[in-house]
Amino acid sequence: MVSSGVIIGAITFLIAIGSFFITPRDVKWFANLSRPQWLVFEPFIPLIWTVIFVCGAISANIIWQHSPGSLVTWLLMGLYLFVEIITVAYIPLMLRLRSLKAGETIGLIGMISAIVLALCVLPISGLATILLIPYLLWSPIGTFTTDELKHLNPEDA
Repeated sequence: MVSSGVIIGAITFLIAIGSFFITPRDVKWFANLSRPQWLVFEPFIPLIWTVIFVCGAISANIIWQHSPGSLVTWLLMGLYLFVEIITVAYIPLMLRLRSLKAGETIGLIGMISAIVLALCVLPISGLATILLIPYLLWSPIGTFTTDELKHLNPEDA
């Protein structure tokens, strides 16, 4: 029998790499946007999100192991899945719409969803909640960065 960790990890991985297939090929629009001078960490963003997704998958597995197959656990798995899908949708949606406002909106939805997830997980497992902290810390940074891009590129907001 395949372990829940392998299944959760595989789903996380497939959704994360799935965005590469749905990302529009024309990324020139985004590449040509003016960026704030302090945005020196941009090359590390894929690594940062990889760590966040791994932590999220481990968190989900801890919750699954606590009460496998229960209705509450399935609902929480759905919320974990929603948070990952909304996060992965950021780039494709923003690029397809050529709208920083769309990116900012998706970022806010992801951040609020992750806060709700962390609050729901907290009574079940402190460790699972701690593993969500990287997302909770990074998501506002990403949303703020998108907002800054909007101000620097008002014609693309």
